[in-house]
Amino acid sequence: MDSDGTRDARGTHANPVPRPAVPPEGAVVPPMPPAPPGAPPRPDGSAFLAWLRAPRPQAAPGVWRFGHRPRPEQEPELIPARQLLSGALIAFLVGWLVWSLLWNGYLGGWWVLPLELFTPDSWRQGNSRVGNAVLWYSYYTLIALAIMFVVGRLGRWGEVWRRYGPPAWRPAAPAAEPPPAPEQDPAEWPQLRASGAHEAAARLAAEARAGLMRDVDHARISRAWQGVRSGAHSLAAFTGAVLKDGAAACPHPSGERDLPARQARHDLLTGQVRLGTTADDPRNPYHYRGAGLALGPELLATSLLAVGPAGSGKTGSLVRPLAESLCLHALAGQAALVVVGAAGAGLGPAESYDVVVRIGHPDSVYDLDLYGGTTDPDEAAAILAEALAGDLADPHPGSDSRRSTTVLAQLLGPFRAVHGRFPSVPELRQLLDGTPGPLAALRKALTDTGQASLIRELDARERQMAHPGDVGAVLADRVALLDRPAFASFFDTSGQSRPFSLKALDHPVRVRIDLPQRGHADASRILARLVLAQFTASVTAREDRSLFACLLLDDASGVVTPEAVRGIQRLRSAGAGAVLTLRTLDDVPRPLRGPLLGSAGCRMALSGLTPWDGQDFAEVWGKEWTETRDVTDRQIIAETPAGKAVHMLRRVITGQAPTARAVTVRQVERERWSASELAHGVPPGHAVLSLTTVRGEHAPPLLVDLRG
Repeated sequence: MDSDGTRDARGTHANPVPRPAVPPEGAVVPPMPPAPPGAPPRPDGSAFLAWLRAPRPQAAPGVWRFGHRPRPEQEPELIPARQLLSGALIAFLVGWLVWSLLWNGYLGGWWVLPLELFTPDSWRQGNSRVGNAVLWYSYYTLIALAIMFVVGRLGRWGEVWRRYGPPAWRPAAPAAEPPPAPEQDPAEWPQLRASGAHEAAARLAAEARAGLMRDVDHARISRAWQGVRSGAHSLAAFTGAVLKDGAAACPHPSGERDLPARQARHDLLTGQVRLGTTADDPRNPYHYRGAGLALGPELLATSLLAVGPAGSGKTGSLVRPLAESLCLHALAGQAALVVVGAAGAGLGPAESYDVVVRIGHPDSVYDLDLYGGTTDPDEAAAILAEALAGDLADPHPGSDSRRSTTVLAQLLGPFRAVHGRFPSVPELRQLLDGTPGPLAALRKALTDTGQASLIRELDARERQMAHPGDVGAVLADRVALLDRPAFASFFDTSGQSRPFSLKALDHPVRVRIDLPQRGHADASRILARLVLAQFTASVTAREDRSLFACLLLDDASGVVTPEAVRGIQRLRSAGAGAVLTLRTLDDVPRPLRGPLLGSAGCRMALSGLTPWDGQDFAEVWGKEWTETRDVTDRQIIAETPAGKAVHMLRRVITGQAPTARAVTVRQVERERWSASELAHGVPPGHAVLSLTTVRGEHAPPLLVDLRG
């Protein structure tokens, strides 16, 4: 089963790869997935098998599951060293004292009663000196062991041994995992054998042992097998493809089986990419401390908002690893990805993507479809109105941008009816400006074709242009930002270019869109809003939502609008998510900050946050009940001359007046992270991150080291 086309990104490749896409003889096989730490690469596939068989226990949201060792929910009570050692010594002295008293007979003869009750008289009163000695010394040894056991438990000798004895002198070697049974070995593909595809399972197992399979191959073939289980593909086609191509079966439309280079740590078996390490900090739950922090589709499907100043690591520590991870998921047929950022932002090499749209660059192979690939004038008008004037809409409840949508629909509908296409940027600008020539020509063409209903649309548009405050003038000014010489060859609607449409997100396509922020900042914000509007409109209209779709928007300044927030709220149910980064929440209108933080299931505050931004995060993260201890020192007043003399002597020796300490323990409700802590208590290279999965599981705000 090479592919039946249901996962192909049709028309999105500059050089289409003929199917089946099998690497030619002599081609360099992409590198194997990263081996476990400390394990050298092996050409026989043992490193891949070790990765595949590594334990991945169920864990809390965001925990890096590869090789994870679960910790208790609560931190065990740690006895101070001085208290532990002194208690052990005192217990030993008490045991020695009890034994001495028993041995010397100071406690009477009652302790020999058990021996007299449970042994015959002939044993104790026999003529054999050796037998009597063995009996009595055995009994003494038993009594001594009982005393040692009791005082050892009281003095915590076991804890002393574990903390200071030989077990603490050398690191504990991990126990060797026994080889799994064939029916439980993932390298033997038991799910295929259980369904009768024994030959395909044997071929894949042989490829893995021979070192010809990598993690992307395993994930891609597993995804194809899910299609067989759901009825999208036939078992015969799948088996035939595996027997023919082995680990290269069911290829991605590009024919690629890995990325040119990997920078982050990935685990495609769980779908996670590791971003850092949860700090060993008292503010983090104990079972999270020291664990790896990772994200996957089950978290990104609730969307993520990251806020931090320039240089805090939003792009390098968050967006770039996520883009790399989702590119690998796309090669496995599990995800579709759109990355939007400034040109030169370092969002990965062009070779890692199927489509690279470099707006404003003359060498760009692809163009961007201004109307999102739709043929419906009303839908095109709504998307374009959001891009052009979404940030101008009043964000208060009850207002919307319907006027902008209506104005555009009054022009796009008649123009498409006459020309069979939507207007280009210069043509749209002329129509919005109300230039007499183009409007008259459009009216004449409609009259000649007898489309009276569309003529009424033009009549309404001309009447509105005569009124002050017409929104058409504002839209014309915004379109003028795109009608520049640098964009002359872009946004073409005549069919002469290769426009990319986000309608292709039904397939596992990898897309990178470079915005011309240098010199065209306002135009870049319009285009970013356009991509976000097209993304939310496209993914929510998909029929097959098993393919995860994600939009990574590096620097969402000026992009957040009321309609954008509503669109992000709809992504979770559509099997999609968005990742937005901001330098500050001041780039978002005040009435939209709360809804934006509420619509994102995952929220990240990076180091260097301002206190007023921290206040918004503190409010959305809420409060929790915590135990506080109030310590009060009260001075002791001596009433007798002897007591006063003792207090004076104590003051001379210690330098402090005698006091009595009172401790009050109570439950209070406090913010999980205060605005001041977020602004001043997050070290450089760290972030505070809260997580929510699509199943509703939550992780509290965690202090994460993004450099680990």
